[in-house]
Amino acid sequence: MKMLLLATLIPIGLIVGGLLLWRWSDHGADRRIGARLAATQPARPAHFDPVMVAELPDPARRYFQFVIRPGTPLYTVAKIEMTGRFSLGTKGAPNYMAMTANQILAAPEGFVWSMSAANGIVRISGSDAAAAGKSWTRFWLMGLIPVARVSGTDDHRRSAFGRYVAEAVFWTPAALLPRPGVAWETVDATTARVIVTHDGMEQSVDVMVDAEGRPVTVVFPRWSDANPDQTFRLQPFGGFLFEFQEFDGFRLPTRVEAGNQFGTEAFFPFFIAEVTAVRFPSPLLRGR
Repeated sequence: MKMLLLATLIPIGLIVGGLLLWRWSDHGADRRIGARLAATQPARPAHFDPVMVAELPDPARRYFQFVIRPGTPLYTVAKIEMTGRFSLGTKGAPNYMAMTANQILAAPEGFVWSMSAANGIVRISGSDAAAAGKSWTRFWLMGLIPVARVSGTDDHRRSAFGRYVAEAVFWTPAALLPRPGVAWETVDATTARVIVTHDGMEQSVDVMVDAEGRPVTVVFPRWSDANPDQTFRLQPFGGFLFEFQEFDGFRLPTRVEAGNQFGTEAFFPFFIAEVTAVRFPSPLLRGR
């Protein structure tokens, strides 16, 4: 009987140990890529002067003048902490899960978003990331069972690029100031379009601003397979920005509601984030 029990427990132990080691490896990859992205922060950034955006289209100029105060150091990498709700369901049955997450955002170089979410006893955790020509989605059920692992495809990398370029509009506007690889154009009197090119990819994002220049909606054509056909194609992704607060001279939204098929009947916000902290890591500002 003891031999039978051991014969049962040893394989189970080896399987669980292997899964835990695999999970630990994922955490290590997140930390390494996050550290590399944080190191791309400019050590001695320029400071914002409205002259820098004087020649931009009017909605873009007003956007920058709202989100960056004059004299603000132009940090392009942010560490963001958030809570909120996350859905793996549908518009009719979103089944939102309570979410906590942290993110390193370093457009156009990449990002790492690490999250955990729960609905009752069901818990998922993992990360989305992109950097150095690679991207991945890695999620685990109950911290032990791999339920989503996608990486190494051009489709996934292109989709991830769209996400983090759009999020730069929310949380790292200095990364979108005019320079090689970043261009702005007019859409209409209240909307400007930024076009970012990097590492063989291009992404446009439309930013609608109010009378003060506050960005209120962000919309972009995202390369995605989040559709009934599960086929990658361009489709509208977007969201609404609310509750702006100031972080080291940047005025940033602390509530974001976003989802697929923006502007259509199929839209629902599967991602509802409440930002609790935004920091700008710098080698000259230890402990930030």
